[in-house]
Amino acid sequence: MNILITGATGLIGSYLVPQLLHLGHQLTVLTRDVSRARSQFADRVNYCAALEQLTLNGFDAVINLAGEPIAAKRWSQQQKQKLCDSRWQITERLSQMIIASDSPPSVFISASAIGYYGDQNQRIVTEESVAKQEFTHQLCQRWEELARQAQSSQTRVCLLRTGIVLATTGGALAKMLPLFRLGLGGRIGNGRQYLPWIHWQDMVNGIIYLLTQPELSGAFNMVAPTPVQNRHFSRILALVLHRPLLLPVPAFAIRLLMGEAALLLLTGQRALPNRLKKSGFNFRFTNLTDALEQLLK
Repeated sequence: MNILITGATGLIGSYLVPQLLHLGHQLTVLTRDVSRARSQFADRVNYCAALEQLTLNGFDAVINLAGEPIAAKRWSQQQKQKLCDSRWQITERLSQMIIASDSPPSVFISASAIGYYGDQNQRIVTEESVAKQEFTHQLCQRWEELARQAQSSQTRVCLLRTGIVLATTGGALAKMLPLFRLGLGGRIGNGRQYLPWIHWQDMVNGIIYLLTQPELSGAFNMVAPTPVQNRHFSRILALVLHRPLLLPVPAFAIRLLMGEAALLLLTGQRALPNRLKKSGFNFRFTNLTDALEQLLK
């Protein structure tokens, strides 16, 4: 397939691109920093610095992973707008280009996040669950609405409601590892908030699965079928690293450090990948201990 990818240098994209190349696909990476992307992918992909330089005629698929990292800074009003704009603008433009194409891509796979549902406490969350009206829901709802505009008889749209992607090269796990390796890790807040995790290999395989299943469209929870509470995640990570679990991080300290963005750590979703499982996708990692041991061995 001839595929256009945005956000290719991010955590998910950096794993997805090599796998797509291995499978023989032809890739074009849309990026504002061509030199950075070239340092990752060399001459194995084509590069484009602006959408205005492209037409989507001839592309079989578009994978949209672009977006400002959501936990990088405190959520000032300016930062919230930046988080929205970095997702909404590129998604809206891609949808418009797909609609305007004479021969549009057959599939548009666009990122979203499990934060779509807001804080769900201990409730089980599926793709049909009712969301809470919080900032993360408002961000993801509009993001998905803009992507769904591309849906037609010629183009199907798949939305990736992504959980915590486990990898040692970036994301939440990479930030946690230094403290846990020093024996200074611990649960966050009361530790009862659910953490919907997914191994990066299952994330990548899930995207490729959606790419190749022409009957699938709509929203998919990209999470392992076994979400765990934060206190259990912390305990298992400490055990895998053979380190003690000593220092819980109080909720007030997280709020002091992160402001409103502390919701990302102090709340959670007990999310299940119902639609992926019912469609026949097989997860490689459903046990958190196995996933962490594979990553950290």
